[in-house]
Amino acid sequence: MKFQGSDSYIATQDLMLAVNASITLTRPLLIKGEPGTGKTMLAEEVAAALKMPLLQWHIKSTTKAQQGLYEYDAVSRLRDSQLADLDASDRVKDIRNYIVKGVLWQAFTSEQPVVLLIDEIDKADIEFPNDLLREIDRMEFYVYETRELVKARHRPLVFITSNNEKELPDAFLRRCFFHYIRFPDAETMKAIVEVHFPGIKKELLGAAMKTFFDVRGLPGLKKKPSTSELLDWLKLLVAEDIPLEALQSKDEKVAMPPLVGALLKNEQDVTLFEKLVFMQRHNR
Repeated sequence: MKFQGSDSYIATQDLMLAVNASITLTRPLLIKGEPGTGKTMLAEEVAAALKMPLLQWHIKSTTKAQQGLYEYDAVSRLRDSQLADLDASDRVKDIRNYIVKGVLWQAFTSEQPVVLLIDEIDKADIEFPNDLLREIDRMEFYVYETRELVKARHRPLVFITSNNEKELPDAFLRRCFFHYIRFPDAETMKAIVEVHFPGIKKELLGAAMKTFFDVRGLPGLKKKPSTSELLDWLKLLVAEDIPLEALQSKDEKVAMPPLVGALLKNEQDVTLFEKLVFMQRHNR
């Protein structure tokens, strides 16, 4: 079972090596990188390429580790016990009817191996990764309400993404294989674009790529545009039939691109870029 990329996802050699190393070691693959570099999409593409079901757990600031295992709905049980007639009393007596299985429970008890995505783990509380150490390491957990031990039938292929909003604990990192997705170089970016826009004109692509990397290279940007934002921008350029001349300046200096709101997402960056264009026009 090896991942060798897919027709819809351009994976670099080192990224494919990282995925396959995680499979060999049976350890979670911890993926970091700029937002918009395809961290979440990687798990989706690996699942599709290896023909494995995909289970996704998108982490929020309020997410607790217990929710990935199971939750006991005591409120519903109390309400049902107050309202239940004789026919429904058997349901109330069986506590299993009020156990809500989490994503990890589903992954552990799946009939076949699955790809499990724990997305943006750094959004949660700092204790969240530590609370999952035992379960991810031993592939089992205990349900206290029913007094049963849930063991994994098959070890899932675990992908964990992080945007580096918080540092992750050393004990957690020790159990993972780590890979940082570097921002694509120009050639890799062209290959990515051609997957999404196979018929795009080379002249338009060349001009758009130059503008995009000029914008990314501007020092002082609060948020650099990402791969996904380049794809959004190209989609708009094609849909609006923007002429090639609008992307090219005669003197090869940086110009304000059309539909710049797809690339720059805050007023400080737009203002900074406008100042650069103004200074270049006045040769300052």
